[in-house]
Order: sequence, then C-alpha cells, then structure tokens
Amino acid sequence: MDEPTMVNFPLPMVTALLFGVVAVLVWRMELGQTRASAMFSALFAMGAVASFLVGLRFGYGVTALVPLQRVLPLFLGPVMYLGFAAMTVDARGFARIALAHLSAPPVVLGLLWLLIGELRFLDWLIAGSYLGYAIALFLLWRKGPDALSYARVDVTSSLSNWTLRGLGLLLFVLLLDTASALDFAFNQGSNVSTLISAGAVPLILLLLAIMLPMPHMLQRPKPAPPAPEGEDAKVEARLRALMEEEALFLDPDLTVQRLAKRLHVPARTVSAAINRTQGMNVSQYVNEFRLAHAARLLVEDRASVTKISAQSGFLTRSNFYREFQRVFGQSPTEYRYAADPAD
Repeated sequence: MDEPTMVNFPLPMVTALLFGVVAVLVWRMELGQTRASAMFSALFAMGAVASFLVGLRFGYGVTALVPLQRVLPLFLGPVMYLGFAAMTVDARGFARIALAHLSAPPVVLGLLWLLIGELRFLDWLIAGSYLGYAIALFLLWRKGPDALSYARVDVTSSLSNWTLRGLGLLLFVLLLDTASALDFAFNQGSNVSTLISAGAVPLILLLLAIMLPMPHMLQRPKPAPPAPEGEDAKVEARLRALMEEEALFLDPDLTVQRLAKRLHVPARTVSAAINRTQGMNVSQYVNEFRLAHAARLLVEDRASVTKISAQSGFLTRSNFYREFQRVFGQSPTEYRYAADPAD
C-alpha cells in the first residue's frame, strides 16, 4: 500500500507561518499586563513550532524531532490559561500559579517515564490536559469581564469573550488529536495525514480571523504626553467628582473611552493620570467606587449580597466577593455582620 501523502507544501507549514505572525503581533500588543502578552505570544509561538514539526513529520518524513512534537502539546493548555489568568491577579499571585501550571507537565512526563519507562499513555494525558483547561477557561469566562481586573479596562469585554474562543480551540485540537491517536491505534496511522490536512484548514481560518481585527481591537495605546505639573491630579480630581456626582461606576459596561469623553480629554490621558496618581489602572480605580458603594449598601440595605453586587456595577457575584475580600480583608457577609452583629 502506498504511503499516505500530503500536498507538496503541507498545510501545517502554512499554519506554522500564521501562528508565527500572530505571536509577533500579540507580543507587540498592550493588554494592560506584559505577562499576559508574553503568555499569549508564547502560546502562538508554540503553535508555530508544533505545526512546523507536524509538517516535517507527515509532509517530508522527518522523524528526528517526533519526541518534541509529541510532548509540546502538554504545555498548550497551561500557557493559554495563564495568558488569561495573568490579568486576574497581581505579579506575585501570577508567579505562584505560573510555577504550578508550568511545572506540572515536566513532572508528569518524568513520573510517566520513571514508572512506565515509555510514553505510551502520553496521548491520554494530553487529552486530559486539553479537557481540564477547557473547563478552567469556561469557569474563568463565567466570572465575566470584571475578573480581568488587571487588564486595560477598554479590552476586558473582548478578552472575556476570547476565553470562550480559547476553550473552543482546545476542544477542536482535542478532537483532532483523539482522531489521530485512534487512527494510529487501529489503522497504523494510514489516515493521519488526511486528518491533519483537513484540520489545518479551520485552524488557518481561525488564525486569519484573529489577525484581521487585531490591530483595531487591541492596538497598543499611544503613550500620553508628559503632563504639566499637577495636571494629572486635576484630571483625577475631575474624574472623581464625576464618578461621585453621577455614579457612573454603577454601569457594568463602563469604558475608559466613555469617561474620557465626559472629561473632554483623550483616553490615554485618563489612563495615565489614574496610573500616575493612584498607582492602579482604570478598571481597578472604578472598582474602588463600586466597592465603597457596596459596603454602604451592606450596612444600610437588607438586600441580598447578590443583589447588592449587581446594584454596585459588578457583572458577577464571584468577582465581587474576590474584590471585596481583597480590599476589605473579609467577605461581604462578614463585613455586614461586623457592622451590625445583631443582624
């Protein structure tokens, strides 16, 4: 029987090229946290390497790098998840979770080799990793844009939606890898080249869909020009007065563009003023007002914590609890009880 063949220029090579382009574009973006951009850039760079290795193996019969091609997918889920998680915690918290998630694959590989002496269960481990991180991304998405409190306030909604797209990508790769593993098990891999070529088409379309709106959606903001002495404080004072007088923070879809429009200044001027005077980004700044409002309601209003969360501008109850605990050092329920033990 003839060996399975692919097109002269394997589609995975095209996929690898597009992954590489996206990796560079993502690295140049400003998501609010450099660590997030680094993780996403690393994710697409890994996709480029993995696609290139697949193209070499099944397009040109190069097998010397098969071990690397087989183990690389174990890092796909962790790196994708860390990209989004980087915008939910501070630098110290991210360092802890990054260590845990990135050290797990080599530890598992080492144990597998030590206890079994081969990697015959590797495909199942990869499938389990894809599924587990798809669930983790879904749980993160359920928390809503508010959970991405360390991201630029104007991109949180878009990034929250992209967690679902990341989840879909993991499930698609899981399906493709499972089909390939089953073909190797029952047909000695006679259909794998066809599966890979067919799977490369939707990946190419996805990468193009990512690339085309990227400059418009997440373009790096131009740095604000140096402000005259005291100008940052004036902008922040005007914004604070506007927030207190009109309670704009109660709008869960509030954006920095809307705030800038009300102040008649560029959005980057608002962001820079908040950062330089308060040491935080606009999203955190807005949440400070929401939390103060919620704390007052917890004492004065007998409504449920869930209702108070919604009335204070938070999209999700879980993020409200997390932010409240971070600022006040206790849960909303504990705060209410401390203010009125008889309640």
